[in-house]
Amino acid sequence: MKNKNLPAWDLSDLYKGIDDPKINTDLEKYGRFCKNFARKYKGQLNKMSAAEIAKALQDYEKEISSVGKISGFAYLNMITQMKNQKAVAFYQSISEKLTDYGKPMVFLSLEINSLPDKKISEWLKDKKVSFYRPWLERVRRFKKYELSEPVEEVLLEKSITSSSAWVRLYEETSSKLVYTVNGKNYNDAEISKLLLDKDSNLRHAAGKEINRVAKENADLFTFIYNMIIKDKAIEDEKRGFKAPVSSRNMSENVSDKTVDALAESVRANYANIAHRFYKLKAKWLKTKKISYWDRNAPLSFSKDIEYSWDETVKLVLDAYKQFSPKLYNIAQDFFTHNWIDVPPRDGKRSGAFCAPVNAKDHPYLMLNFTGKQNDVLTLAHELGHGCHHQTRTQNGELNEYSRMTTEEVASVFGEMITFQSMVKKMPDNEQKLALIASKVSDMINTAIRQIAFHFFETRAHEERHKGELSTDRLNQIWQEEMRSSLGKYVDVGDDSAYIWSQVGHFFFLPFYVYAYSFADCLVNSLYQVSQEGKIKDFPDKYIEMLSKTAVTDYKVLLSPFGLNPEKPDFWNKGLELISSYIDELERLDKKLKL
Repeated sequence: MKNKNLPAWDLSDLYKGIDDPKINTDLEKYGRFCKNFARKYKGQLNKMSAAEIAKALQDYEKEISSVGKISGFAYLNMITQMKNQKAVAFYQSISEKLTDYGKPMVFLSLEINSLPDKKISEWLKDKKVSFYRPWLERVRRFKKYELSEPVEEVLLEKSITSSSAWVRLYEETSSKLVYTVNGKNYNDAEISKLLLDKDSNLRHAAGKEINRVAKENADLFTFIYNMIIKDKAIEDEKRGFKAPVSSRNMSENVSDKTVDALAESVRANYANIAHRFYKLKAKWLKTKKISYWDRNAPLSFSKDIEYSWDETVKLVLDAYKQFSPKLYNIAQDFFTHNWIDVPPRDGKRSGAFCAPVNAKDHPYLMLNFTGKQNDVLTLAHELGHGCHHQTRTQNGELNEYSRMTTEEVASVFGEMITFQSMVKKMPDNEQKLALIASKVSDMINTAIRQIAFHFFETRAHEERHKGELSTDRLNQIWQEEMRSSLGKYVDVGDDSAYIWSQVGHFFFLPFYVYAYSFADCLVNSLYQVSQEGKIKDFPDKYIEMLSKTAVTDYKVLLSPFGLNPEKPDFWNKGLELISSYIDELERLDKKLKL
């Protein structure tokens, strides 16, 4: 076994443990700050000079940066040991206290939005205030949708016992699920790896077991999902959002029309991309129709290579270095320091993520590494997130925020340059075909399937207005969207009907899923531009773009690359790259006579 003694993160640079007395000291300090800030500034903003508001915002920014460490530590400490009730209770306690202590600050955005444009313009003439322009513009953007201060306070308090509580129940329940295949027990992270095994019987057994466990918990997950949708609908209605997706789009600063255009462009390419690919895959797997659980299956002629952690790190870092030594230097810090948690273990959340604690300090990466080929690209993906964060530390706590559609750009681009590095080392053979096929499968999961998720989510939220949705109805919507997107060469049967309940984003971040497709199309367009060689100093311009993703709009961000997301052909340009890979697969298939 290559992968023993995998690195785990060290959170001691945040706090020594949940009993660290500094946690309570910092919490109480935050509570006092919020009370004093409100006492000093509430009702006074219209009288304040630019110098005074600049000082107030600087003080506020410093305090919330400190608070980010508390909430970040509580979450990271819990996420690797979700069966540890002390860790879970600590996280909940911290969340409740921070919500309670932060209530006095509700007035700030409301009062800023009560000011006339003339006052804001007067402030922004000052250099120190103009630093916070992105934050001020974001606050003002929500002016139309804000409610009264008492109502906003109630919504803030109730979030702990409404949406956040349902999400907590979902995550805790999911983390405790046990799957049994061939007499052996697996956790959530482990069983998903079986779906990549060469043994079709094992894949099908794992897939059916995932569906069986989902079915066993369907009543609970259906109820949770109905409550989350209803909770969101109530707030959306009070705020005046016209569609379920609108509040998310507002946070992204993209129009409903833009997201609709993305979704419809992708749907129009279902046949040219997903259907065409799965026809090839059915041929390679020697069947007329592949199982839903065979979508990501390795091909029989591909080598089942196991990567050690050290080999994986070297492969990814070499690809980053080849693209940009600057990016490589940023990436290397994650391995020099203990900023990454790698091994899968009982009670640890499945999947992978990059978690920042605040804008100015480094983030942490979480993986569930087992040495498969897709684990290499997962590291490249999450490392992209980490590097992206590190390019933005100068923007400040208030200006920085996670805009989903740009958050995924660096991660997907990191995957792309790593994948291309791997492909270039291979001759025209079965292994090259298998690698490209694996990448196309991932791209379909990102660009195509996530839009099918988006349509499922949209339909579920719209139908919820008429009343609670049954499990059978959710299953039906799920199967309809999966069949439409995957095509006639994939069997979407009863053994995958309950899988919608496994898509965590439906629960904890409604309408997040389209961001993956948005980012994938954007990255594909960027990558094609980089290969054309027409943009001088592309890597430097790319890193510069990453540093501004939270403080600049899309049109300005992409203008140095000659790309305009407002043009209709923007999305198709990104989808064309996936189509070109399928062209290459068809060429290799014909040449190799598979």
